[in-house]
Amino acid sequence: MFNSLSERLDKIFRNLKGVGYLTEDNIKASMREIRMALLEADVNFKIVKNFITEVEKRATGAEVLKSLTPGQQVVKIVHEQLINLMDTEGFEFKVYNNRLTKVMMVGLQGSGKTTACAKLAALYRKKGIKPMMVACDVYRPAAIDQLKILGKQIDIPVVFTESKDVIQIANVALAQADKEFTNLLIFDTAGRLHIDETMMDEVARLKAHIRPDYIFFVADAMTGQDAVNVAREFYAKLSFDAVILTKLDGDARGGAALSIKAVTERPIAFVGIGEKISDLEIFYPERMASRILGMGDVLSLIEKAEEAMDIEAEAKLAKRMLKNQFNLNDFLKQLQSIKKMGPLDSIIRMIPGLGSKLPADLKIDDKALKHVEAIIQSMTDKERERPEIINGSRRMRISKGCGRSVMEINRLLRQFEDMKKMMKKMSTPQGMKQMEKLMGGMKE
Repeated sequence: MFNSLSERLDKIFRNLKGVGYLTEDNIKASMREIRMALLEADVNFKIVKNFITEVEKRATGAEVLKSLTPGQQVVKIVHEQLINLMDTEGFEFKVYNNRLTKVMMVGLQGSGKTTACAKLAALYRKKGIKPMMVACDVYRPAAIDQLKILGKQIDIPVVFTESKDVIQIANVALAQADKEFTNLLIFDTAGRLHIDETMMDEVARLKAHIRPDYIFFVADAMTGQDAVNVAREFYAKLSFDAVILTKLDGDARGGAALSIKAVTERPIAFVGIGEKISDLEIFYPERMASRILGMGDVLSLIEKAEEAMDIEAEAKLAKRMLKNQFNLNDFLKQLQSIKKMGPLDSIIRMIPGLGSKLPADLKIDDKALKHVEAIIQSMTDKERERPEIINGSRRMRISKGCGRSVMEINRLLRQFEDMKKMMKKMSTPQGMKQMEKLMGGMKE
């Protein structure tokens, strides 16, 4: 998501940075291009108009025209305006471990509402909260079964009954939550393919009965402006608290994420970034704005790394690298940690200086990691510790064991040897200086 918009904006800003000084004319020309880029990304046209007006007003002011780095100043202004556009205005989803927090999930059928229930429950269980889910979508075929399957996968209880009355189901859930000292009770409500009065009346009736602490509208980012229009109608009927935007990893152009706050006056609280249960993130507008402008997202990258990696083990590994003792066992552990962090292309785009330089349609095949893993796991402990002993006959045996060609094994061993040489070089004082210089260049 946002890849095409990021690529367009990066080209515009490169042209601006290449100009020694800015005039009102070249600023206006850049604003026209930014306007087209936002409209093509399916951002609401009224929002684009207001956005461009504000950016142009600031860009033609003294802070830019008299600046020594006018191009950089314009990028800074656009970055700040993007943050304002998606600002959560201090919204925080608060769940306590000494009382019950009730949440209603609302939205159209197919928006990912049921899966979002499980993702939210799993996310807060990691924080020491005891969640429970309630199957109140009694109309969609297999909705209850889907929630039960998801609950079983993540070992979180699901309340369901044979009744078609959502009030009765809610009463059972509230009683069970009280009995089991549940902290977070998530209600999966009925959805339709389009908004209708019956659905809205039922959801409103459930809201009046359970008095939820939060109502989340679940929107599919892939539907673009349709998601924004549906959000507006749901807000008029239910006055929800915040939005969970799903399928942000898809080919959506980004319009919903940039428009929904301005249209509904309710912020995005969480974003779904993949199909796994763990693929739900708290939404940070400043991080999203940085991703859109190709600045990377170091904080999210660090958080993912902290979740996936054992800090003590990484410290030991760093020492081994500095002593040039890095072997294929260490490499395998690194691969397994990287796999836990999510899709490779999304990780790479979080690295400052790389995101905007990658093609918008870049897709890295994560299967390549599995193939490398299979090759290393087909080696003996001695071979992993001392790859230099792997001769022709050993390569044939490894090839048969993992189902990969000898050519792939040769390539892996070559790449590993090159990596070891680079690590050895980087561990010297001169190498450290080169690394510092490289990191400084990436910040620019």
